[in-house]
Amino acid sequence: MNWDQIKGNWMQVKGKVKAKWGDLTDDEITQIDGRREELVGRIQKAYGVGREEAERQVSDFERTL
Repeated sequence: MNWDQIKGNWMQVKGKVKAKWGDLTDDEITQIDGRREELVGRIQKAYGVGREEAERQVSDFERTL
């Protein structure tokens, strides 16, 4: 699934995002609204990881969908 498909199906994907990154609040996940860059930034902030690590996590997540 590519990111355009994820964005289009964000309502269904939100639960999987919450399961993978449980430190993100429901409000944060709603505000992300399918925007990849926003998700990367929220992961960086919530987990204290660098941009490269957050990007890697999101890329791995994309491949699992």
